Amino acid sequence: VVWAVCKGSFLNKLILVPAALLIGSFLPWAITPLLMIGGAFLCFEGVEKLAHKFLHKEEHDAEVAHHVQAVADPAVDVVAAEKAKIKGAVRTDFILSAEIIVITLGTVGGQPFGTQVAVLSGIALIMTIGVYGLVAGIVKLDDAGLWLTRRASAAQQAFGRGILATAPWLMKALSVAGTAAMFLVGGGILVHGVPAFGHAVEAWATGAGALGTVGSMLVNAGVGIVAGAIVLGGVELVKKALGKR
Repeated sequence: VVWAVCKGSFLNKLILVPAALLIGSFLPWAITPLLMIGGAFLCFEGVEKLAHKFLHKEEHDAEVAHHVQAVADPAVDVVAAEKAKIKGAVRTDFILSAEIIVITLGTVGGQPFGTQVAVLSGIALIMTIGVYGLVAGIVKLDDAGLWLTRRASAAQQAFGRGILATAPWLMKALSVAGTAAMFLVGGGILVHGVPAFGHAVEAWATGAGALGTVGSMLVNAGVGIVAGAIVLGGVELVKKALGKR
């Protein structure tokens, strides 16, 4: 499943890097609106995830049960069973990758075209390999723990049991952190996309000292949650208007 998402991520970069270079060369004014759209989408994804978990609990629990059954059955093609989640992950990767590439483009915008190509391509490659390599390692933690429990050394066995006990909690923590990051990143983009508001938040955070950093993060998260809820409400209205087709 991770490899399937990784391949989708590489395809995203093949589309995004040339698109970013073209936009930077011919439509530089479009960078900020595109960032704002991407930020709003990240906030929408975060709110939709929370709404699905807490407002549609029965459907969410049924999906979890289906996932557990699919993983436990060796005859089931897990990639096929997780097709919808893979598509969703690739879609979110597209938005996050676009945000990072556009931000990178803004940093090297004044450099020669060859430098821009090299930097954007390098960032895209390193980001994809690094992120999904790390994800693959985390996913295989329980396998590593199980392997260690079967070693002869008592210390290795104890370490393996510790990994097996910790891995589920790590996964849950990463899920929470990932959702929070959607609001922080998406909300931060929206806040800075409105210069007057963004400068006001920065000025207040600078004057507030250590609490300013926490306060600015809470502002970003709050804006992200509100924006995501508004977008989700609009999407649901459109679904109802179209008869949920």
